[in-house]
Amino acid sequence: MLLHLDASARRASFSRKLSGVYAETWRAAHPGAGYVHRDLAARPVPHIGEAWTELCDHILEHEITDISRYREAVRTPAQHRAWAIVEPLLAEVTAADVILIGAPMYNYSIPSSLKAWIDQITFPKMSLEGRSFVVTGARGGAYGPGTPREPYDHQERYLRDFFKGHFRVEDVTFIHAELVNARHDPALAHLRDRHEESLAAALKEAAR
Repeated sequence: MLLHLDASARRASFSRKLSGVYAETWRAAHPGAGYVHRDLAARPVPHIGEAWTELCDHILEHEITDISRYREAVRTPAQHRAWAIVEPLLAEVTAADVILIGAPMYNYSIPSSLKAWIDQITFPKMSLEGRSFVVTGARGGAYGPGTPREPYDHQERYLRDFFKGHFRVEDVTFIHAELVNARHDPALAHLRDRHEESLAAALKEAAR
């Protein structure tokens, strides 16, 4: 199954366009494999609350590593309400073979809507081994290897480190359209051609 998430606040964003192309290609190659789309901007996931932290503590204390057993941590009414948010999100993740995330760079990092989703579905010593992550991103500047702004990339670096360090997933692909602000910022207008090249390359990679 393909779980497709979009986090951009823009309805017609480049990260959404890229994730849409990837999803269309994947679904054509895997007919009948299952597909779920969740728009984290249009239907935000709530931030975690104290009851969620209590679930987390119970799972850690009782060394529960099997995701199917997480429900054992639910005891109080508040925890039941927290679990009602978590359960469908976890079900989508565990059912997926590929998790596709359309995620623009906001202020050097990821949208808060995506961070809220990550927080809700993440528990101690949790493994998603055997799955793949694909992230389609759009960045206002250029943050690739060797660029002056590479040290400020807390979008790809955070996601790659988190997926590997916590979920134990090393099969992670990033597809970026860079220099998007060249379309609007007069100071970057001279880089418009480089942006168009980056976008074309990203669309080609997503379709492949």
